[in-house]
Amino acid sequence: MQKPVIGIIGNSHLINDQYLVQGAGRMNCAAVNEVCGAVPVILPSDPALVSVEDVMGACDGVLFTGGRPNVHPEEYGEAPTPAHGDFDRARDGLALPLIRALVAAGQPLLAVCRGFQEVNVAFGGTLDFEIRDLPGRDNHRMPPDGTLEEKFALRHAVTFRENGPFHRLMGAQEVMTNTLHGQGIREPGQRVIVDGHAPDGTAEAIYIDAAPGFALGVQWHPEWNAAQDPVSAKLFGAFGDAAREWRAGVRPKAVRSV
Repeated sequence: MQKPVIGIIGNSHLINDQYLVQGAGRMNCAAVNEVCGAVPVILPSDPALVSVEDVMGACDGVLFTGGRPNVHPEEYGEAPTPAHGDFDRARDGLALPLIRALVAAGQPLLAVCRGFQEVNVAFGGTLDFEIRDLPGRDNHRMPPDGTLEEKFALRHAVTFRENGPFHRLMGAQEVMTNTLHGQGIREPGQRVIVDGHAPDGTAEAIYIDAAPGFALGVQWHPEWNAAQDPVSAKLFGAFGDAAREWRAGVRPKAVRSV
């Protein structure tokens, strides 16, 4: 059987402040290729270039990656301020309806970092724009200095809900993860179930209640060292299995969440 195709949501970048490109990190492509066993295809995150129907017809699953711009706060009922950072309205315009459509169809999706936040907003949730400024919360941002290995190093534990989807998937109720984000979930959206937390209470793992297919999100970056890290390997491996089933024409009928 032909390998499944997993679309990777791209991010908009300017080269030399003039040439606009859509790109995705090589580590995302490597995780999809090496661990999912799938063909990675970078998707332009712009509804003027690709539609929800185009993506769903071309791909067997979609990876919603991290990205420097944040989800625009108007998407969850707030006015933008300089503290919210940069935005990418084109990605908002594709990613949010695409997430809802994939979940409704039972087509596999895996959401990471900004993608994790997009899933929450897509289902009506809200975000805190700077976790480190909240009482009792830690700084989850990427360290400003050091090598990539140091920046993506495992930094805190995530504890999963007992017998929840992540506990069952990982075979453990606690795992070590990296952390490279400034924003996080304030209020979960409808059907968004927080299944794992950092020690300071920050939401780190979610799933969609009553989703017919694979629909998981994590706030950390499992694409780093995905083939060697046991937590990442299980997550991307399960995502790849779900995409293979979709490719083979297997359509989910039973609810996988609890």
